[in-house]
Amino acid sequence: DTLWDLAIAEVEKRENPDDDDVKPGEVWEKSILFLGNKNGGKTTIILRCLEREESPKPTLALEYTFGRRARRHNTPKDVAHFWELGGGTSLVELIRIPITSHNIRSFAVVLVLDLSKPNELWTTMESLLQVTRNHVNKILTKLEKTNPEVAAEIKQRMWNHLQRDHPDYALVDPFPIPLVIIGSKYDVFHEFDSEMRKIISKTLRFVSHYYGASLVFTSKSEALLLKARALINHLAFGYDKSKSVSVDPSKPLFIPAGLDSMSQIGPPPASDSDLGKLHANTPLELWKKVFEKTFPPKSFCDLQDTKDPAQDSQYAEYEVDVMRAQKNQ
Repeated sequence: DTLWDLAIAEVEKRENPDDDDVKPGEVWEKSILFLGNKNGGKTTIILRCLEREESPKPTLALEYTFGRRARRHNTPKDVAHFWELGGGTSLVELIRIPITSHNIRSFAVVLVLDLSKPNELWTTMESLLQVTRNHVNKILTKLEKTNPEVAAEIKQRMWNHLQRDHPDYALVDPFPIPLVIIGSKYDVFHEFDSEMRKIISKTLRFVSHYYGASLVFTSKSEALLLKARALINHLAFGYDKSKSVSVDPSKPLFIPAGLDSMSQIGPPPASDSDLGKLHANTPLELWKKVFEKTFPPKSFCDLQDTKDPAQDSQYAEYEVDVMRAQKNQ
């Protein structure tokens, strides 16, 4: 083949990627975007997934890294692109960079929520998922015009984890691309009062089930990180899905997508008289009101404590810094 033939083949492959039936000897590529609370442990989770023994540094804006794994001996390595959005909810507009119409079929989102900060939990989750969903929906609307088969396949795939005869089929609103919700800092959360733990666990179970997401609680403990890693490796490298489920509120939750149900989760944790007073149009809104009654959201602005990255020692560059000091002077 000439260089042009190879280039044409490469472009065609990019435009029509068929991940589900990767031919032997072909490489598959997946992309995952990590979002969540500031200092919530996103970088630590990524490093563990990639088996890197380095200490995490604070993430500035949007960072990229990748991992490679061979499925079998003597086969080309599959590639997983890991994107990480820093700054909590303050830089959420940057998600337009990693999620594009070219990679939407092989994209997934991991939302890391800091369990030790319940008052920031709903606000963080809502704003990050809303912006991501709006952006993905825009891409899907464009795809419906240019490539309707792919758009239809993505929409169908959102429902794949729920069988049509699942009792909650009409009650949920799956996220348009695969989603994993990770509750980090379980070690701190475990010290909370049991009633508080119950409300947070129940609410996160409802939200995950409603969005068709997997849910896992994790901390720095190796055993818990392995569970989170199993879910992420499934998205990144197509490893087998774990079938185990843990819904006991006194233990770390682990619920792969589609294995929970509204009847098991139960009603929002509030008395009937309280529920009667709350006006909500959707189940999600009702859970939000019940949750925020116990954990009123903090009015916090992520941007206030964003330090000037130019002063950060991890980005020091001698020549640039000298010129800059000269200019400032």
